[in-house]
Amino acid sequence: MYAIDALKADLGKIPHTTDPIVIRRKSRDHFVISPLLRGDLAGNLADIVVSPRTKEEVIDAVAIAVKHRIPITARGGGTANYGQSVPLQGGVLLDMMDYAGVISVEPGVVRAKAGTIVLDIEKAARAQGWEFRIHPSTISTSTIAGFIAGGSGGIGSAMWGMLRDRGNITAIEVISAEENPRLLELTGDDLELVHHAYGANAIMTEVAMPTGPAWPWRECVVAFPDFMQALRFGGRLAHETGLIKKLISIHEWPIPRLMRELGDVVPEGNAMVNCYISATCFESFECLMREFGGSLASNSAYGENPFGAPLYEFAYGHGLRQLQKTEPLYTGFQGMFRGEGLFDQVAKVRQIAGPEQPFRLEIFWSEGEVVAMGSPVVKFRNSAQMAEMVSVIQNSGGTVANSHTTGVREVGIKRITPRDVVFKREMDPYNLLNPGKLNLDEVASGVLPTSGWAFRARA
Repeated sequence: MYAIDALKADLGKIPHTTDPIVIRRKSRDHFVISPLLRGDLAGNLADIVVSPRTKEEVIDAVAIAVKHRIPITARGGGTANYGQSVPLQGGVLLDMMDYAGVISVEPGVVRAKAGTIVLDIEKAARAQGWEFRIHPSTISTSTIAGFIAGGSGGIGSAMWGMLRDRGNITAIEVISAEENPRLLELTGDDLELVHHAYGANAIMTEVAMPTGPAWPWRECVVAFPDFMQALRFGGRLAHETGLIKKLISIHEWPIPRLMRELGDVVPEGNAMVNCYISATCFESFECLMREFGGSLASNSAYGENPFGAPLYEFAYGHGLRQLQKTEPLYTGFQGMFRGEGLFDQVAKVRQIAGPEQPFRLEIFWSEGEVVAMGSPVVKFRNSAQMAEMVSVIQNSGGTVANSHTTGVREVGIKRITPRDVVFKREMDPYNLLNPGKLNLDEVASGVLPTSGWAFRARA
């Protein structure tokens, strides 16, 4: 369908391959955690994998693909959970992993090439006394551009908010998909144009992120005899601005036992709250924990816990992966509960879902208020069952982003504004960037009746 032989001839010494094994491996991410996406995306493959090593090779590869009108899907570590980097229309899979390296570490900010693994940037920053303010649970395998293109928050959001909150991304350098690609540096509110857009309106080449002091973290597992006690503790901990933390992850029983690497650290029947707390305020944290009826089930220095994985790998999307090791049919939703009524909203959902569908939640900040993100986990039967749970969450006052579809608009995390439409058309005039992911027109959200996350409109 595409002029792949002509493309290969023009690529010359820019590394590329049509090896079917490589193509199959690079055309996938972790969408298999969604039972609805396993079938929808399983057969989507690129025609060629191109692996530039320098910015010049990135620009040249894009220009050559545009010349032949071949779609381009940029890919980092392939750690996304709903097919953000799966090529829907074949073409070039632009593998950015070899375009990597930390460019600079300055007080309060670090800058790196798009394909740099986040953990490598973190190590470079920590060597100078700094650390990422927000990083994904996939820090050891995710690239920095992939995190910005497909992520919405992560470890650190309990203190700093979501990536879309002002100040959580410093700058992004991008190139356009034209015969003569343009290089642009985005800052300020322009960052929102490419954040969480799946590389469908520009290709990132460099990212600058804010850093904070490298705190002496404690990895803590707190047990509570009652889930709502655990939830109210998590909400209060988030509001305690003097307590330095970067994770508040809450799990209803029997989830602690179903996460095999945790073993029997949590007492039978107890809910679990996983936290990263700075050792500098640990005694005050313990006082708050006791006030809410909790007890320490585990307390370790950063990176020294006795489990089979770092504590952050039991949170966010990684938490669902841990559950699926025990029960592959488990799945969940990206529900968001916010405002003063979030505890009542969650309680209403729990009352309907029952103990057979235990809750998983992360607590963090979003646009100046504390929110809870998550849902009951369910054993998948069919799409009707999934739609029913979405309706339960929404009827209880929450909103739901659709993590079981692969389009930017359909997912409902990124708000599409007239500025986004103009930017997409200017940067990608032939609609070659990750086509099928960023629909400019209003579309239905698929088989699940999701409403998308609610965000305040900016003036």
